[in-house]
Amino acid sequence: MNQNICPSCQQDLEWQEGKYHCGCCSTTFIKKAFCPDCEAELDKLQACGAASYFCNSCNELKSKSRVRIIFEQA
Repeated sequence: MNQNICPSCQQDLEWQEGKYHCGCCSTTFIKKAFCPDCEAELDKLQACGAASYFCNSCNELKSKSRVRIIFEQA
């Protein structure tokens, strides 16, 4: 299931050249994750096919089910 949905037209986003692109509205987005506790931007850690998020402000790992994801227009 694709969870990368265009915030403008609700269509699936495609991964192109390090960013997300919506073919329907021709817009490019950057995916950002924010801490559910302190609202700081999180670092994405990826290893062995699994992704985790780390908050430098709280100094701890955050569950990807709790983080707030936004797509910012590039």
